[in-house]
Amino acid sequence: MSDQANDRKKQPKGLNYLAKFWLIFIGTLLFVVLLFYGVANEWFGAMPSFEELENPNHNLASEIISVDGRIIGTYFIENRSNVTYRDISPNLINALKAIEDIRFEEHSGIDERALARVFFGVITGNRKGGGSTLTQQLAKNLFPRGRLNTFQLVIRKFQEWVTAVKLETYYSKEEIIAMYLNTVPFGHNAYGIKSAAATFFGKSPDSLNIEESALMAGVVNAPTRYSPIRNPERSLARRNLVLGQMEKYEFITKSQYDSISQLPLGVSKFSVLDHNQGLATYFREYLRQQMKDWCETHFKADGNPYNLYKDGLKIYTTIDSRMQQYAEEAVQEHLANDLQPSFFTHWKGYTNAPFVFEDEDEEAEIENIMNQAVRRSERYRRLRLQGMEIDSIMLSFNTPTEMRVFRWDGPVDTIMTPMDSILYYKYFLQAGLMAMDPHSGQVRAYVGGIDYRYFQFDHVTQGKRQVGSTFKPFLYTLAMQEGEYSPCYKVPNISYSVELDDGTYWTPRNSSDDRVGEEVTLKWALANSNNWISAYLIKRFSPQSVANMAHQMGVTSDIPAVPAIALGTPDLSLYEMVGAMNTFANKGVYVKPIFITKIEDKNGNLLDRFVPEKREAMDEITAYKMIELMKGVVESGTSIRLRYKYGFDNPIAGKTGTTQNQSDGWFMGITPQLTSGVWVGAEDRSVHFRSLTLGQGANMALPIWALFMKKVYDDPDLGIGKGDFEKPLKDLSIEFDCERYDRQQLGKIDEYSEDEEF
Repeated sequence: MSDQANDRKKQPKGLNYLAKFWLIFIGTLLFVVLLFYGVANEWFGAMPSFEELENPNHNLASEIISVDGRIIGTYFIENRSNVTYRDISPNLINALKAIEDIRFEEHSGIDERALARVFFGVITGNRKGGGSTLTQQLAKNLFPRGRLNTFQLVIRKFQEWVTAVKLETYYSKEEIIAMYLNTVPFGHNAYGIKSAAATFFGKSPDSLNIEESALMAGVVNAPTRYSPIRNPERSLARRNLVLGQMEKYEFITKSQYDSISQLPLGVSKFSVLDHNQGLATYFREYLRQQMKDWCETHFKADGNPYNLYKDGLKIYTTIDSRMQQYAEEAVQEHLANDLQPSFFTHWKGYTNAPFVFEDEDEEAEIENIMNQAVRRSERYRRLRLQGMEIDSIMLSFNTPTEMRVFRWDGPVDTIMTPMDSILYYKYFLQAGLMAMDPHSGQVRAYVGGIDYRYFQFDHVTQGKRQVGSTFKPFLYTLAMQEGEYSPCYKVPNISYSVELDDGTYWTPRNSSDDRVGEEVTLKWALANSNNWISAYLIKRFSPQSVANMAHQMGVTSDIPAVPAIALGTPDLSLYEMVGAMNTFANKGVYVKPIFITKIEDKNGNLLDRFVPEKREAMDEITAYKMIELMKGVVESGTSIRLRYKYGFDNPIAGKTGTTQNQSDGWFMGITPQLTSGVWVGAEDRSVHFRSLTLGQGANMALPIWALFMKKVYDDPDLGIGKGDFEKPLKDLSIEFDCERYDRQQLGKIDEYSEDEEF
């Protein structure tokens, strides 16, 4: 056969191959077009709407925001909070682009060059990175895939492409990168860059430096694999890879890369954010209970109540993070360095330490306390829920086991029986502190205990203990308000008795023999916490009148109308006492302490605003008289160590309190710009110092107030000055100049003589 004939036979075959090529190409193109069309028109399931894109179904943590703008805690299922682009460090933006999507600013959601690289890598077996853009990753993060078969996976991939194009069409590049960083997990229960920056570095996202940004950009690829905590070597290599990419794309210089790549990971401030650690743990738990109640009565647009753990509420509190830090430090410094060591030394070598009972059956009392503690414990509750019998439970409580226990210098791992651990914890003195602004009622610091991880009882709002002599200002207020008495009024310092309803007499004892039989002023009597003069006044005004005065000043607890309340027998909370004492600083107007100023939704829309309740409890003159009376406690009375030991020289009104057997130590301190109260005592009232010198309020509670206020005064940013209290317009100087007052009483001068030099 000729060559020409052969060519003619071959030609139809070539045309056939060409036709097949075009048929496959056009068919594939049509398939892709139809697939995209079908995806876009939701043939394979609903695509996310723009409303869903702007409000993805993510659990957002509710943020607790201090009055100075710091996030002091969150309530969450996923610890996630959103930020805007301006809240993100440029270093992080550059690092993310360098390692994930260098053409982010150029493409429109899909990077064709990256896809071609992936396609070529699949064919050749030489893969050089993924093809997904940041926008595609955002689409994937917004709507997780879950378990899908191969066909569903292909469809979902196309849906993500379409979603990426939608995102690029309707959002700016800045909004997209912020949305991306809000959605990615960083490991260790940190979702989104805001939580991650706080968890790994104790920072906000806008303050991340180059090496921190490189670490964060590297972690998002595989949070567990590149965790700086679990896999520090891999994490370091990954961070340096990011730095290398940053140098390659000229975000940093070669010299910067050389120096920064030698640095350690820098995660010394790493701390997993949870509800038991961090600042203001007791306050956050108290607030959680208040917010749960609020959520039950406030509803979203869809009719469902707000969810504290999912809806990203912004709770603006009255707490000042700096004062809160100072308050917690003051509690720790006094108890850890001074009081608790003294307590251990005080009880060393005693058989039944640290318990003290007045009756003879001491061992039975101790056994009763220990058994009650067992039944209140979490271990007992858990074992009972498992159906364990009581005998078996008690056996487990007396079986040595490994455990971590509290110590002031840090938790320690040890082996002891659970029963021994209960006795161990009985030794620890607890404390509560609350400080508030006198005029706004806003609580600035709230310390409910010494460590929420181990002692979860709140001694600010939950606990109620005998208040001792800190109750006496209520009695003296009544005397000042009636007009019959003044600070310089003199009463014989002798024993007084009050007849009771059953015909018997109540006769208190004094803790001091000073000036027995002399006439003493009321100012001296309050300064020295004299019990006889208190008995004199309660006999004059009646217990019920004093109880009414305390209630008018904000005390809500029941106060038995018995003469003994003059010495402070009622059980009241620290919250009540600080609010009541604050009435003196607020010119006689009681302002109920508040903890929240406003609540916003995740988008910043105002949901609720809070203002304190106020009422006039006494006139301004009486309030000022009480301030001057309580100044005497600091100037020459039971709180004088504020002057000679702690060096305070500014006007301070104060009152110490010590209850029976030194079970409770109190100090209430009032300055023109801050009213604060401190309580110190053990969990059980039978646990206490055996001596008044160690167990009085001036030794147990006052030092905490002093340490706290020194820190407050030393911080100029707080603006807490050392000025004096504002005086009423009426001239009251004669009320406090006792020599002049005596002459006036004798009729030698007129009360308002213009000749007298004040």
